Amino acid sequence: MTNENKPKQKLGFTIIKDDPTDGHGGYGIGSLSLENVSPVIIDVNEGVARIEIGAMHARSDTERGVKFTLNREDSEGGKPYWLVWVTIDFREQGPYYAGVTACEMVVNREKRRGYKVLADHVNRMDKSMKRNIIVEHMDDKSKQILAEFLAAHNKEMWDRSEPKLHVDLSVDSPEL
Repeated sequence: MTNENKPKQKLGFTIIKDDPTDGHGGYGIGSLSLENVSPVIIDVNEGVARIEIGAMHARSDTERGVKFTLNREDSEGGKPYWLVWVTIDFREQGPYYAGVTACEMVVNREKRRGYKVLADHVNRMDKSMKRNIIVEHMDDKSKQILAEFLAAHNKEMWDRSEPKLHVDLSVDSPEL
């Protein structure tokens, strides 16, 4: 028997939109939906945050054209970034930021090299979807950029979010 006669196996996953079961109890029960997850990229040096949907598949403008490795030295001299997975959920009072998790990334455009741990990015996206808040490892400047971005993006959602998000993103301002 040759390999030519065997059908190719497809590997991958399906992104399920809305309620995958539509009320019936069959295929798709327990599946997580990516519909309410948004990737936010923080450019630490520029002091800005922006939603980059391409980051869902590691194809954001920030990542494009860069070869990523697990070796920090490959991207030495590069710019620091954070990829933040933001999951929105709904309460009786309205939508809120339910899951917020951050992953480190360094990009050196000149060398076309970058540093990131892809497994960490995938695991943090999963944690965000499971309504976890993991931002305590971020630097203070980035925490402040993220807090201001989330509040400016939708003040009501920011106000309805868990107190843990506000506490973990709070920065002690140095006295003048």
